[in-house]
Amino acid sequence: MKEYKYKINGNAYKVAIGDIENNVAQVEVNGIPYKVELDSAKKPVTVVNAPRPSAAPRTESGAKVIAKPATQSTGGYQIKAPLPGTVISIAVKVGDAVKASDTVAVLEAMKMENVIHAGRDGVVSSINVNPGDAVPDGGVLVTLD
Repeated sequence: MKEYKYKINGNAYKVAIGDIENNVAQVEVNGIPYKVELDSAKKPVTVVNAPRPSAAPRTESGAKVIAKPATQSTGGYQIKAPLPGTVISIAVKVGDAVKASDTVAVLEAMKMENVIHAGRDGVVSSINVNPGDAVPDGGVLVTLD
């Protein structure tokens, strides 16, 4: 048993602490035995903050900024948005050679991420959107030569 001497409000106390089993301690204060129940230690909770895409940019009036579909170019294969949404990321750069199954962009629509594939082999000639842009259904994302 460990013994301690305390003075509380001018009164002297001699405290002896014995064994602790199952969160119950055997304590003796000035010769009087007590059973003291201890709080159980709680395990820390781990909070995971998953990164979320930022909201679509807005104008000063509060309206969403929507990337306008590019005008028809003279040739080239246009990869278009299959539904309206927000561009989360662009996976290619101008000049990159892509295969039909390669991912060119990720579009968030209806709280789901939609992976946009090239659709055919080619070389990226232009990227018409930036991450964070809101695009309409059929908006041109990337053009291939």
